[in-house]
Amino acid sequence: MKAVQVSAIDKGNQAMTLAISYILISVTMGAAGQILLKTGMNRIGALTLSANQIFDILWRLATNPYVVLGLALYVCGTVFWLAALSRVDLSYAYPFASLSYIIMLTASWLLFGESITPLRIIGTLIIASGVLVVSRS
Repeated sequence: MKAVQVSAIDKGNQAMTLAISYILISVTMGAAGQILLKTGMNRIGALTLSANQIFDILWRLATNPYVVLGLALYVCGTVFWLAALSRVDLSYAYPFASLSYIIMLTASWLLFGESITPLRIIGTLIIASGVLVVSRS
């Protein structure tokens, strides 16, 4: 049987692919967490932060399954983000975080019936173009 040799370029490509996978998982989990947080807050209603109500507010947040699951997803996404940062430069990884704008714009419209203006769409497309440029660097 012939041994397969992996070149340094192949190893570098595999490492970059893994880092980008971590970034995309992180962004997706963070966005999903935000969607669950919004769902939970829609069920709780508007909050007014005041010192005499802080424990009641914290209890309502801690007992809302959407808020708890949203925070858990956000934390898990942070773990993937940290794994990505251990592999690539922050200046490379961070622009990918803006992909969450695309996810959130779409989710806000589909799930919450929010109005999406043409300017928001144009701005989001500009951001996505920037991510594409950075990913090529």
